[in-house]
Amino acid sequence: VQLQASGGGLVQAGNSLRLSCAASGLAFSQAVMGWFRRAPGKEREFVAAISRDGQSTRVADSVKGIFTISRDNAKNTAYLQLDRVKPDDTASYYCAARRGSPVLASTVSGYTYWGQGTLVTVSS
Repeated sequence: VQLQASGGGLVQAGNSLRLSCAASGLAFSQAVMGWFRRAPGKEREFVAAISRDGQSTRVADSVKGIFTISRDNAKNTAYLQLDRVKPDDTASYYCAARRGSPVLASTVSGYTYWGQGTLVTVSS
């Protein structure tokens, strides 16, 4: 199984960015997908999760209404749309896949597979 995160980069505060997570070797439509991030010097934290059919989402309070998770099962890809970014959003963003259970987990241990991370740097 491979999860390839992409789309990170340098962005100015207030702008938008879309991250992608391309999955291979995985029954993608059967996996809950999640996004986490780790800011410098901090622990990895939950950002968002999406159900297998894309109909349900769970978003951390800190980014609710600002970040949006989505997926395209035909393309085996999950997305994280980052809008109105702030310098505090600077972090490495990781996508993850959860097999078996349909629960939209918010913990690191709730996910089976992880991508390598994509760095988002927000300048003020």
